[in-house]
Amino acid sequence: MTTTTGADERIKHTSILRRALVRPELGAMGGTVAVFAFFLILAGNTQMFALDGVLNWGTVSAQFVVLAVGVSLLMITGEFDLSLGSMVGFSGMIFGLLAVYVGLPAWAAIGVTVLACGLIGAVNGLLVIRTGLPSFIVTLAFMFILRGLTIWSAITFNKQPVVSGIADISAGDPIAWLFGGKALGGLFVWLGEQGWIATYTRGTRLGRPIVDGIPMLMIWALVMVIVGQWVLTRTRFGNWIYAAGGDPQAARYIGVPVARVKVAMFIVAALCATLLGISQAVEFGSAASDRGMMKEFEAIICVVIGGALLTGGYGSVVGAALGAVIFGVVQQGLFFTNVESSLFRVFLGSILLAAVIANTYIRRAITGER
Repeated sequence: MTTTTGADERIKHTSILRRALVRPELGAMGGTVAVFAFFLILAGNTQMFALDGVLNWGTVSAQFVVLAVGVSLLMITGEFDLSLGSMVGFSGMIFGLLAVYVGLPAWAAIGVTVLACGLIGAVNGLLVIRTGLPSFIVTLAFMFILRGLTIWSAITFNKQPVVSGIADISAGDPIAWLFGGKALGGLFVWLGEQGWIATYTRGTRLGRPIVDGIPMLMIWALVMVIVGQWVLTRTRFGNWIYAAGGDPQAARYIGVPVARVKVAMFIVAALCATLLGISQAVEFGSAASDRGMMKEFEAIICVVIGGALLTGGYGSVVGAALGAVIFGVVQQGLFFTNVESSLFRVFLGSILLAAVIANTYIRRAITGER
């Protein structure tokens, strides 16, 4: 009797390259490195990579990240929500009207706004599930409904499309600072005193650090990416998200509550947009009816750059966040390099097309599809 100690031929060994290609974040990682290298060369001698410059494009990137996290989870389930940009403006306006016009304290206005917008997200999801209509159509309708309600409510109750006075109401509120405040302010003051970061050299803020803290929106973005990626890759619910988008019928056969998973992701996406809307209202001290314009499409592009497939069942929260960082860096980098800002839209369209082609090619290479 002869025994062999070699590897079992039935076991297929995947190459390192193939394992790398399977990762949704691969393209976004490469794109992030390329974008940073590009602007380090062209804008390295500007303020873009100084501390205040980093906080500048970091804050812009955080706005994209907050939306992209919710959109990525929803797209992995195979659904879209085109109403999220309108939800940003709607949530900020509802919060502003409740705080300024109705007179609710900021924390109460925030709570009511979150509940109302979460309910709208649930309605979106239930309509998609119960009617069988494409989420593209249902949420496109809500995109117009929410934008119209935002403008109508502002004009009706405030006589103008902008609600001011939010800053005074939010000042000192125990909850509002979580949306528009800054973290680690004491650390930055100490760094300024030590001469390690730039400080003001004249005026009433003499000696104070130019960068006086990290915006809470950046903290929110980081926490959401960590939690979202953990849920997606380390929990049973994350497996349900992938299954609901990959093959819904097969998922139902093995007991996955596909309908509930999809409705839950519609709610999560709506709450991400609500977080951004309230944060902008608190930060700027006002709510404007035109906030959030085109944000739903920009978030989708971030997610596609991050490796998600438009057909669902494949994607990554980290990849979507990297796509958002690419957006933030490019948008602000064009300013530092004195390039016409309108070319940012050219970049959006070009990178979307490139990402879709690359993702399709990689999927076919992995699965052997024609």
